[in-house]
Amino acid sequence: MTLALSRRTLLLAGTAALIARPAIAAEPTTHTVEMLNKDPEDSKQRMIFKPAFLMVNPGDTVTFVATDKGHNSEIIDDMIPEGAEGWKGKINDEVAVTFEQPGFYGYKCTPHVGTGMVGLIAEQGDGMMDNLEAAQKVKHRGQAKKRFKALWEMAEEAGATTA
Repeated sequence: MTLALSRRTLLLAGTAALIARPAIAAEPTTHTVEMLNKDPEDSKQRMIFKPAFLMVNPGDTVTFVATDKGHNSEIIDDMIPEGAEGWKGKINDEVAVTFEQPGFYGYKCTPHVGTGMVGLIAEQGDGMMDNLEAAQKVKHRGQAKKRFKALWEMAEEAGATTA
């Protein structure tokens, strides 16, 4: 038995296959966060992560770069979604973290947390809000307390804290 397919039949079959195929998820993105002694655009801002707030998607990677020496990036206890992996970079080392568990991640520069060198990442997706309340309740000292207040405001403005 010979099956003859017309050009029209092949075009229709191809079009149907494209329509039936599920949407392809966006490619993972790599974000860079600089660890700086001072903001090059505002010298009054010292000991910072830039940007200090990020919204990412599952599969995205954030690379923390010690642009200025003497810094690291480390997860803050109790500011990580349940089941997610934390990280602790060494001083002056670049560290890359791939995000796979939606939720809120607070992080710090270990030697400069008291001066407010902290940051916040919101990973979008199902379950993103599961650790919001716990992360917001974590107590911080010194300038970190003030910076986290501003970071939570940024997250709210970006729509990260509303379901």
